[in-house]
Amino acid sequence: MPKVLISDKMSPLAAETFRARGVEVDEKVGLSKEELIAIIGEYDGLAVRSATKVTADVLNAATNLKVIGRAGIGVDNVDVNAATAAGVCVMNTPFGNSITTAEHAIAMMMALARQIPQADASTQAGKWEKSKFMGVEVTGKTLGVIGCGNIGAIVVSRAQGLKMKVIAADPFLSEARATELGVDKVELPELYARADFITLHTPMTDQTRNLINAEALAQMKDGVRIVNCARGGLIVEDDLKAALDSGKVAGAALDVFSTEPAKENVLFGHPEVITTPHLGASTNEAQVNVALQVAEQMADFLIDGAVSNALNMASVTAEEAPRLKPYQKLADQLGAFMGQTVKSGLKSVRVSYQGRVAHLNVKPLTAIVLQGLLKPMMDSINMVNAPVMASERGIQIVEERDERPGDYQTAIRVFVETENGTRCIGGTLFAGDLPRVIEIDTINMEAEIGEHMLFVRNHDKPGFIGKLGTILGDAGVNIGTFHLGRANGNAVAFIQVDEAVSPKVLKQVTGLTEYVQRADALSF
Repeated sequence: MPKVLISDKMSPLAAETFRARGVEVDEKVGLSKEELIAIIGEYDGLAVRSATKVTADVLNAATNLKVIGRAGIGVDNVDVNAATAAGVCVMNTPFGNSITTAEHAIAMMMALARQIPQADASTQAGKWEKSKFMGVEVTGKTLGVIGCGNIGAIVVSRAQGLKMKVIAADPFLSEARATELGVDKVELPELYARADFITLHTPMTDQTRNLINAEALAQMKDGVRIVNCARGGLIVEDDLKAALDSGKVAGAALDVFSTEPAKENVLFGHPEVITTPHLGASTNEAQVNVALQVAEQMADFLIDGAVSNALNMASVTAEEAPRLKPYQKLADQLGAFMGQTVKSGLKSVRVSYQGRVAHLNVKPLTAIVLQGLLKPMMDSINMVNAPVMASERGIQIVEERDERPGDYQTAIRVFVETENGTRCIGGTLFAGDLPRVIEIDTINMEAEIGEHMLFVRNHDKPGFIGKLGTILGDAGVNIGTFHLGRANGNAVAFIQVDEAVSPKVLKQVTGLTEYVQRADALSF
């Protein structure tokens, strides 16, 4: 039974969902880094919000960890690169709190426009400073939305309901999607020049860090108002304070800060700044939604192999998982064959999908091929980190699809280019779920792969099979299946045996120099 640790406070429905799905769960909130490191090795999954910091040190101790689920969107508290290197899938829940965060941004914008927090504090202090708090209307004003994904799109809709003109800057926003949303797609300089209000809804990346700096602020309209309910590091806070002090920026409403928890900040106490303590996702509805979503996603992954909203591997729906399962075994076997028989430097890997399999989500299958290929060369390789490991080593990865069936209704072929040429192996499924090899290095054959195999490439000459059988028989090696293929004077033998072929026996086989070109003892 898979075991999951919930290390941050979240709705009790998360634990209930795990248990209902057959996943053992422990709830241990508020652990120190040292306490987490001491116990994380027991768990297959870790469910967090934003408090738990999943660092490289934690991941090094997480010897059994397979998945990290973030109940929320941002994963600033998870070292995704280290998780990927460790072969741990990282998931988030991008839709569970989208509405809540978007509504908070709109609320902050309205509070900023009418100075509601300042007016409330003044009134409750016994003052009646009606003339001091002169606000502005949002109707007819231009709202600039930076980042038009899930949350940004909801903000657009709500702002349009307030009769605002909306423009958006997002490099991934297509013209068709912009038209559907009813926004003008613009570049950042134009957005800065036109917007009366600017709201940020972009993730924190190397490209967006410190996005709103002195240079950007200088391009904005005088009297602009800025709302940030996304990530604190998007704004250079010292630069924003200077713009507020000069009057360039009329006000700012911030739910996030460069350092959190924000016990002190250069913007605190500024009369034109409204702040909240990262409340974007803090509604009862959102907390329930993200807790349920992260538990369902992690349970799907641990039980069925389904992958949803993963940040470091291809997604596989619960419906796709059972359809992919027999192909996963085939892909692993084909990759493992190549990994154990390729002896020179890898240059590229081409995976060709033909027939029925070409209609499926093949990204996970390619990752599994790479996992099998790289496993003999690397420790701790799996389908999560295999594509990254291959890329880091300069191995080019190519996928090909041909939905038309060939000699077989469904087939996968793996081509590996090395310093010494190109190798190939192909396979199919018999009876829907039984993997079979159908081709090795352009030689056709049909072979079942067992736990222990002997692969021999030889000259197509009489006498070889007898001599090979004699060597195996004299060594007490029992043959389970014996598969042959030949073409153009060359032949291959793919033999299933009951136990691993020893180095001594393999040396005897390769010693048949009259016949044998190469021989490999393989394990699957």
